[in-house]
Amino acid sequence: MSNESSPRLRHLLDLVSLPASRMDALLRRAQAFADGAQAPSALAGVAVCTLFFEPSTRTRLSFQLAAQRLGAYILNFDASTSSVTKGETDLDTFRTLQAMGARGIVIRHRIDGAVAALAAAANPNVAVFNAGDGRSHHPTQGLLDMLTLRQAKGEDFSKLKVLIVGDVKHSRVARSDLHALRALGCGEIRVCGPASLLPEDDTLAGCQVSHDFDAALDGVDVVMMLRLQRERMAEGLVASLEDYHRDYGLTAARLRRAAPDAVVMHPGPMNRGIEITDEVADGPQSRVLTQVANGVAVRMAVLEAALAPA
Repeated sequence: MSNESSPRLRHLLDLVSLPASRMDALLRRAQAFADGAQAPSALAGVAVCTLFFEPSTRTRLSFQLAAQRLGAYILNFDASTSSVTKGETDLDTFRTLQAMGARGIVIRHRIDGAVAALAAAANPNVAVFNAGDGRSHHPTQGLLDMLTLRQAKGEDFSKLKVLIVGDVKHSRVARSDLHALRALGCGEIRVCGPASLLPEDDTLAGCQVSHDFDAALDGVDVVMMLRLQRERMAEGLVASLEDYHRDYGLTAARLRRAAPDAVVMHPGPMNRGIEITDEVADGPQSRVLTQVANGVAVRMAVLEAALAPA
């Protein structure tokens, strides 16, 4: 990660090591892109590769669209049809892409720390962007969530009450959002979910933790729902999907406990009828599609900061 005063971003691996001033600068540039700013030749002649070892829709496509709008060449790597299926290591794959001239490599991986390990092998002119690793980090999702919050509530987070709900234990999005909210001075962070789906380390330090969703909703300005990540969890962490929805599903009736102008967010993909109802997901307080749109703007800002000529 570049230091605070450097104009160039070396890599974007997490939000923990991103200074608040750099985060703010990226968000301001992303807002400019969201408002229609153009930079069609910023990455002219630059090759950007999406190296995904896990499935993705929003993140992969938004990185590709962001790179395209900046004038870059796009290389799309699909692990299921690559030499990885023949036994090639992740590192050899990464080095192969570097040798082909990829200067920006966007990586999603199922293993915690895998993206940082590959970034350590990057050539000096190659930037690595973490598109989600294990349950650890998803920095551009954290940034796009903060951009969505700024648009809805303004830049001063000091009086905001933000509630994060659900499967925090397995969520890289929740961890990145928590780092970003703290860095940007959020006044009150509440976290709610069943004990089996909340982390036991210091991830929730400084947060108000509750297992009572109805009580946690009282007067909050933002409700961030999380996907129930069944592919990452052991059997038995929730009694049943029906019980989970009963206790932690966001319905229109429940949402009325929040502030009248509260907004609802969800990183997607949504499990409709489990963590959120159709009425809320598609309702006037939902910012889910705004988050998707902001993903392109944020990823444009990040790619430009790391790869555009100084």
